[in-house]
Amino acid sequence: MTEQQIQSRRIKELESKGYYVIKLVKTNKNGIPDLIAIPPNSNVLFSEIKRPEGKVSKLQEYRLKELDDYGFNTEVYRG
Repeated sequence: MTEQQIQSRRIKELESKGYYVIKLVKTNKNGIPDLIAIPPNSNVLFSEIKRPEGKVSKLQEYRLKELDDYGFNTEVYRG
């Protein structure tokens, strides 16, 4: 399964739970996760999509921790 297929599955799952999902293509912050999922209660979720054997880069780890420190929900989703 490709990352794109896993990502499409995750978008559908999140949208079925009421999240407003945004695929981030280009941002001013390198290493930002692939998806932003905003539920009706505004608890934003940043989702980094990886294949089961995919590796999270050091920069991605840094960004996930940074977002977590700001109080956002973060995940590495592997399908």
